[in-house]
Amino acid sequence: MSTKWKIDGTYFESCNCDVACPCVFTSAPTEGDCTVFIAWHIDEGAFGDLSLGGLNVALAAYSPGHMLETPWQVALYLDENANAGQQEALTMIFGGQAGGHMAVLGQLIGEVLGVKSASIDYEANGGRRSVRVNGVAEVEIARMNGQGDADVTLSNNPVAVAPGYPARVATSERLSYQDYDFDWELSGKNGFYSPFSYQGP
Repeated sequence: MSTKWKIDGTYFESCNCDVACPCVFTSAPTEGDCTVFIAWHIDEGAFGDLSLGGLNVALAAYSPGHMLETPWQVALYLDENANAGQQEALTMIFGGQAGGHMAVLGQLIGEVLGVKSASIDYEANGGRRSVRVNGVAEVEIARMNGQGDADVTLSNNPVAVAPGYPARVATSERLSYQDYDFDWELSGKNGFYSPFSYQGP
């Protein structure tokens, strides 16, 4: 019998597309390929009886073409504060083996380059989000100001990391990532952030 689980928190992403990324509407990327870095902070949740609250996860993904047509290469980073059981649970959830929404996204993955334990510092401050994965990545985004200084949001777009929540549109101040022969240094590109809720089975 599959283990029941549920996690809730906040997430953000930054990619190499111009704002706003057309990939979420199933269109081709603005640069011909996709480089995206995604970070999650789990506010509360559990895998069976195992608490996962307070932990962070990050994912780097590369697709050499249209992200819905070209298999991704991905690298997964797990909070070093997680014990062995928690790391196993996070690997199953974010690798898609535990079902839920990540299993849907997992169908797009062609190669898992690796899974590493790392120091992950995730910060959410108003309309800003940042994450640092020690020795690997530094990513920071800031909200786009809409009319009347309101958030610019996307709802019900066909492709989403956090379905069910409006994605707030942001611009990257920095996307720096060096690992697995990748070397990304970007700024002024697309970002999204929102709450998330995943569960399964």
